[in-house]
Amino acid sequence: MKFTLPPLPYSPDALEPVISKETIHFHYGKHEKGYIDNLNSLIEGTQYEEMPIEEIIVNSEGKLFNNASQTWNHIFYFYQFSPEGNKEPKGELKFKIEEQFGSIEEFKKKFEEAGTTLFGSGWVWLAADENNTLFIIQGKDADNPLTKGLRPILVFDVWEHAYYLDYQNQRGDYLKKLWDIIDWEIIERRFLGS
Repeated sequence: MKFTLPPLPYSPDALEPVISKETIHFHYGKHEKGYIDNLNSLIEGTQYEEMPIEEIIVNSEGKLFNNASQTWNHIFYFYQFSPEGNKEPKGELKFKIEEQFGSIEEFKKKFEEAGTTLFGSGWVWLAADENNTLFIIQGKDADNPLTKGLRPILVFDVWEHAYYLDYQNQRGDYLKKLWDIIDWEIIERRFLGS
């Protein structure tokens, strides 16, 4: 199976000013494409060649894991945004966040804190277990909750290439602004497993 870079569900400038067209061009158009090209090269002629990417992630390590996971992580990240999406959680997910974290604002504060305190590069995830218990997870480098048997729901990319063109070294400002483009309808569907 050959992996390809899927087109984004919005135009390259649709997320401005939160994420600039230039960042989309480099981060998604070039950086993510590099992971996909590396992944295709690494799986060619191997047992991984016909596996779904999620299986590659949980069954590989090293360079193959890094490229498979980064490919998946970036698509998951970019596909949670919408210039016109629902800006606040609703339904079961809202109830669960409030139950576990006290309020939506308290959850956002804890999520941002996990992003600003992660040393080096990586990801901050909201993930759920089979009982729909929620976890905020700091992931180093290419980490992915799938490897822990958890269902990813929401993610913020805290590699510098995700924000440096738009925010320089102000990671906290970047994390705070991402809430403006999160489409909570997408996040709710992920939480419900649909």
